[in-house]
Amino acid sequence: MLIKIFIIAVLITIVVSLGSGLFYLVRDKGQSDRAVKALSWRIGISFSLFLLLIILSLTGVIKPHGVFPVEPVNNTSQSAE
Repeated sequence: MLIKIFIIAVLITIVVSLGSGLFYLVRDKGQSDRAVKALSWRIGISFSLFLLLIILSLTGVIKPHGVFPVEPVNNTSQSAE
C-alpha cells in the first residue's frame, strides 16, 4: 500500500511540474528559462518513475494486471455418454 501512495505522490508531482512549466511559459513570455527547467524536471521525474515501475515489476513487488482480469479457466472436460 505504501508503494501505491508513493507512486500517486510522484504522479501528482509530475502534474504540478507540468502546471508550473505552463505558468512560467505564459507569465515570462519566453524571456527566461524557468519553463524549460520545470519541464526538464518533469521529464526526469517521469523517467525515474518509469524505471522504478519496471524494477518493482521485475522484483515482484508489484504485479501488473489487465484492465479486465481474466478468471482462471477450468480445463476439465466432461465427456458425453
